[in-house]
Amino acid sequence: MRLTKRGEYALRTLIRLGIAERQNEGVISVSTLADEENLPFKFLEAILFELRTAGYVESVRGKYGGTRLARPMKTIKMGDVVRLIDGKLAPIGCASETEYAKCTCPDEDHCGLRMLMIDVRNAIANILDKYTLENVVEVTLRKQEQAAAMAKKAAAKKKPGRLKHADPSDGFLAVLLDSVA
Repeated sequence: MRLTKRGEYALRTLIRLGIAERQNEGVISVSTLADEENLPFKFLEAILFELRTAGYVESVRGKYGGTRLARPMKTIKMGDVVRLIDGKLAPIGCASETEYAKCTCPDEDHCGLRMLMIDVRNAIANILDKYTLENVVEVTLRKQEQAAAMAKKAAAKKKPGRLKHADPSDGFLAVLLDSVA
């Protein structure tokens, strides 16, 4: 599975709309969404059309119009959105449940690569289907609050915050599990 830019932008948009809902911001204009998330406006419009057609978002017309979530965040599974935008979760067609494609392997039933890729698909699906937009928004807001608190402490000590690059402790599950502990 490879998340396309279209899939990434759709998920980022839903997360931003979820944050807006949680913080009672109301609707957000497409231009504001594009600016805040650094997304190409026309591309975002096409993504929003697809999300609107699937019932994830709705448009509000008028001078103060924009976009908002069309259903409760707890009903939006991340895996469903990825499948809508990017299709199959499996890395290869013969391991896909939704878009199966026969491979060139002479013995598909006993193919080690296929078995491995089915496990990869299952691992991806288990994570994406387990979490809802509500979970992701909650963890995102918690992480933002933690970062703000750390920045405040660093400013008080007059030490700059540390620069990080893809630290495993920054992952969704790490933040989620940290709050459970």
